[in-house]
Amino acid sequence: MLGRGVRTGLAILGSTGSIGQSTLNVIRRQPRFRVVALTANGSAAALHTQVAEFRPAYHALARTAGVGCLLEAATHPEADIVVNAVVGAVGLEATLAALEAGKRVALANKESLVTAGELVLAAAQRGGGEIIPIDSEHSAVLQCLAGGRAPLTRLTLTASGGPFRTWATDRVAEATVEQALNHPTWAMGRKITVDSATLANKALEVIEAHHLFGLGYEAVEVVVHPQSIIHALCGFADGSVLAQLGFPTMELPILYALTYPERLPDEGVRRFDPVAAGPLTFEPVRHDAFPTFGLGVAAGRAGGTAPAVFNAANEVAVEAFLAGRITFGRIPAVIDATLAKHRPCPASTLEAVRGADQWARITAAALC
Repeated sequence: MLGRGVRTGLAILGSTGSIGQSTLNVIRRQPRFRVVALTANGSAAALHTQVAEFRPAYHALARTAGVGCLLEAATHPEADIVVNAVVGAVGLEATLAALEAGKRVALANKESLVTAGELVLAAAQRGGGEIIPIDSEHSAVLQCLAGGRAPLTRLTLTASGGPFRTWATDRVAEATVEQALNHPTWAMGRKITVDSATLANKALEVIEAHHLFGLGYEAVEVVVHPQSIIHALCGFADGSVLAQLGFPTMELPILYALTYPERLPDEGVRRFDPVAAGPLTFEPVRHDAFPTFGLGVAAGRAGGTAPAVFNAANEVAVEAFLAGRITFGRIPAVIDATLAKHRPCPASTLEAVRGADQWARITAAALC
C-alpha cells in the first residue's frame, strides 16, 4: 500500500454492478482512496452519475467502446488497485493485464481464476502484481490466515442454499425467474443470483479456492449455512478450526481487499452481534436438487479447459433461463451435455482458454 498522505488510486471495472456500487460506498467513507478509472457494461446513465461524483481520469462504457476499455482501465498509470467486478469470462484479460502491470487486483471476477487459474498466477508472478479476493468466502480464508504460519490443510466454504434450499427436487426444476432471483440473504446481480440458486456459484468458488490457496479438491468442501454468518472455516493439521463471521455485506471484504494487510476503521459496516445473529445451522449440499454444483466441481477436478467449458456453458444457460428460453431445470442439463461433448486439453495458453470458451458457448447455445 502507499504511504501516509498519498491517496491510493482505484480503477473499478464494472462500477455500476452490485460489487462496483458497494466499492464506491466504501470509498465515500474512506478518504485514503481516489477513483481514477471507471468502466461499466451498458448502464450509461448510472456511469454518468458516478463520473460526475468521482471525476475519474478515465471512464468508458464497454457496450460502445468495446472490451478493450477494460484493459485500458486495468493498466491505467494512476491505478494502484484494480477492482475487477466484471461478471463472466470477459473479465479474464483485464485481470491478466493488471497483474502483468504490477497492480493489486481486488478480484470479484471469479471466472478469471476458474477459466485460467494457472495463467493468472503466472501473470502475477511475472508482473509483480497480487491477487486479493473479494468474494466473502475467500476473503474469510485470507483473514483467518493473516499473520499465521501454519499451512491450511482443510477448507469448508459455506453456501446460503439459495431460495430453493427446502424445496422438493422436482419443484426446483420448475422454478421461475422471479423465484430464482429472490435470494434470502444476499443482494446481487441477476446472473450471480441465479448461480447462487443453482449452486453453480459455489462450484466456481471451490475451483477458485483451489488456485488461491493451493489446496487439492479433496481438501475443499461445501456446507449449506442458511444464515450466511460464517463465511468459511479453515482447518489446520492439529485439528483446530478458525472461522470468520459477519452479517451478509460485501462492503467488509471489499474494504479488506483494498487495505490488506491493514484494517481501517469503518463505521459504515454493521457490527457483528452474536445474539442478533441467533442460532447458526449447517446442512449438507443436496446434490440431487442442485446437480450444477457437482458438474462444476467435477470440471475443476478434470482440469485443463474443462472449467472454462463449465463456466461458458453455465453463462449461456443462465442467460437463456433469464430470457425465458429454457426452464430452470434445463440449466444443469445444458451444462452436462456441453461437458460431455468436450475433449479437455491443457489450459496453458490464453488462446486455448479462449477457444474452449467459444466452443462451449456455441455448443451450449445450440442445446438451448
